[in-house]
Amino acid sequence: MFVYILKRLAYMIPVLIGISVIVFLIMELIPGDPAQAILGSYATPENLARLRESMGLDKPIVQRYFIWLSNILHGDFGMSYSLERPVSDEIFDRLFPTLLLAGSSLVLCSIFGLLAGIISAVKQYKITDKVITLFVLIGISTPSFWLGLILILSFAIKFNIFPASGMTDIYGGGGFLDILHHLILPSFTLAVVATGVIARLTRSAMLEILRQDYIRTARAKGIDERKVIFKHAFKNALVGIIPVIGIQAGFVIGGAVYIEMVFQWPGIGRMLVNAILTRDILLVQGGVVVVAAIYVLINLTADILQHVLDPRIKT
Repeated sequence: MFVYILKRLAYMIPVLIGISVIVFLIMELIPGDPAQAILGSYATPENLARLRESMGLDKPIVQRYFIWLSNILHGDFGMSYSLERPVSDEIFDRLFPTLLLAGSSLVLCSIFGLLAGIISAVKQYKITDKVITLFVLIGISTPSFWLGLILILSFAIKFNIFPASGMTDIYGGGGFLDILHHLILPSFTLAVVATGVIARLTRSAMLEILRQDYIRTARAKGIDERKVIFKHAFKNALVGIIPVIGIQAGFVIGGAVYIEMVFQWPGIGRMLVNAILTRDILLVQGGVVVVAAIYVLINLTADILQHVLDPRIKT
């Protein structure tokens, strides 16, 4: 197990380096002058030149990349010019809201997706299976940002059950119940599509396992049906489902960008949109690298869990 974890950690290094290169190049390819965007259209050539020099824009692109990468490896993400504060401080202030939103959505989609997939497989071709399949297809086909707007119109504006935006109440908020109250709509919105994907793949995996000879043998021995389904079938199907949940974690984290904008959730996704609009290069680069690193760590965890369930997996 220890050797397997070390091997997976070694695989992370080229992935993270590749991500850093892609993020850096994408920001370099965006048209426009960052110094001009920061200082405005009335900036003097002298001020523009001075700011470009302070930002390192006067250096070759390869040199700028290695300077930026070296600073990140030392924990220095640079200074946000639009916010006038260290990028690392801004990112980690926004990290908890994003992890809370993405984590709660991942838990919801995992629980409901697995349950829906199991029930659908056990009740194959029955009315329950058809109803679940219908809702799953609707969920997969529904754009998350549109669903978020519909939920706001329905449950926040019309019925006034949940708040429409923010993470806490403006006046006197911040407690656990207050955050939970604000979290329900955005986390549900973000979880819908991933729930459908997990449910469909869980159903397929369970159907394949339920057709195996050892399942028929267990039933022939008179073992309780619930034990057959959850102890024998689901445990073996879970080996192939865990990587899917890891992939959906990436979708959930990526989807948090526009869900945070719809619900005005104070996370990294909303920060990245504002940083792109203001051409705050270092803030965008730092935020994307942190989010990508989190996604890679989640997939590493999924690989380890898969290996625990089935030690025969060596890669």
